[in-house]
Amino acid sequence: MHDSLWTAATRHLFLDAVRDGTITDEAFNRWLVQDALFVADLLTFQARLLARAPRPAQSVLVNGCAALVAELDWFEEQASRRGLDLDTAPLPATLAYRELLHRLDSAPADEALTALWVIERVYLLAWSGAKSDDSPFAEFIEHWSTPEFAEYVDGLERLADPERHQQIVADVLEHEIDFWDMALPRTRD
Repeated sequence: MHDSLWTAATRHLFLDAVRDGTITDEAFNRWLVQDALFVADLLTFQARLLARAPRPAQSVLVNGCAALVAELDWFEEQASRRGLDLDTAPLPATLAYRELLHRLDSAPADEALTALWVIERVYLLAWSGAKSDDSPFAEFIEHWSTPEFAEYVDGLERLADPERHQQIVADVLEHEIDFWDMALPRTRD
């Protein structure tokens, strides 16, 4: 179910351009800054979810929160190296995703856990599919497709119930597609 959305979210033109090295620095940097903002929002969401999650989910979520804190440190290092300002306004796709995360704060924990699994699974599949020996963005691709990250996604999968929460799966996938789209330059009709 949702096969076309999964494909669109994990095999996007943005990812093809990263893999092929054809994405502009401007487009990649725009996405990177917005992703840092999203990760900060995701940490807030995940910390609140940890507080209300069933006991079996807590160890997975606490490890995920710790990883997101480390991820924010890594974003700061990347921003410094690339001369980027992370204190920037969120673009509409980032704001829309933020709103979805806020909505999930009042959703049942199993629905929120399913959404978190979809978010992270898309990321893992997308970056794993972008692997290339020739990409100038290999450092980023490798960072987001490690075995440790795959283990985390597997842990979330054991907590998720995508069959029961098909609508939130579709909602997250659509937000993921919009987030990749946000980075690409717009073409004029």
